[in-house]
Amino acid sequence: MARGRRKVEDPATARRILAAAEQQFAAQGIEGARTDEIATAARANKAMLYYYFGDKRRLHRAVLENLLRQYRSGVLGLAKKAARPREQFFTYVSGYFDFLASHPNYPRLVQRQAMEAGRGFDWLVKEFFRPLHLELARIVQEAIDLGEFRSVDPDQVAHMALQMTTGYFAAAGILSRVKGKNLLAPEAVAARKKAMMDFLEHALESRSGQTR
Repeated sequence: MARGRRKVEDPATARRILAAAEQQFAAQGIEGARTDEIATAARANKAMLYYYFGDKRRLHRAVLENLLRQYRSGVLGLAKKAARPREQFFTYVSGYFDFLASHPNYPRLVQRQAMEAGRGFDWLVKEFFRPLHLELARIVQEAIDLGEFRSVDPDQVAHMALQMTTGYFAAAGILSRVKGKNLLAPEAVAARKKAMMDFLEHALESRSGQTR
C-alpha cells in the first residue's frame, strides 16, 4: 500500500485533517468514518482532504504513520541513549507506556486495524511491530548475558512487556466499568505504571541482586 501522506503545501490544514481523522477512525473505524465529517471537523473541504491524502484508506494509514513518527522520535530516541541493556529495556517500556497514555486513540486504532487484518495490517507488522519486538528481545538477551537480568525467555518477556502496556489502554474502557472508576484518570495511569514497572523489575532481577 502506498504511503498515506503526499507532499503538502499547507501543513496546518494537513495537521487539522490528521487530528480530525484520528478521532473519527478511533471512534468509528475505517469503514464507519465519513470523509465529510472529517473535513468538517478539520475546517477543511473534502477536496483538500483528497488532494493531500488521496482516499480514506491512505488517510487512515497517514494517521498511523503520524503517530508512529512521534513514537520513533520520542521513545526510540531516548532508549538508544541509554548506556546499558537493562536501562534500555526499562526506558523502552516506560516510554511506550507514556506514549500510549498521551495518545489514547493509538491502541483503539491499532486494535481496529488488527480486527480487519489483511494487507492493511501487514505494513504495521513489518515496519513497526516486528522490529520493535525483535529489538526488545535482543536487549533482554544482552541484559541476561551481562548478568543484569536473570535467565528468562527474551521472546516471551518482550511479548509480555508490550502486552502489559498496550492491553491496559486498549481495555481501559471496559475495565473502568468493571472497577467503577476511570482507569484513564492521571492518578490511575500513574498507579498502573508504577505497579507494572515494579513487577517487571522484580520479575527480571538477576540472582546477584542487582537493581536499576
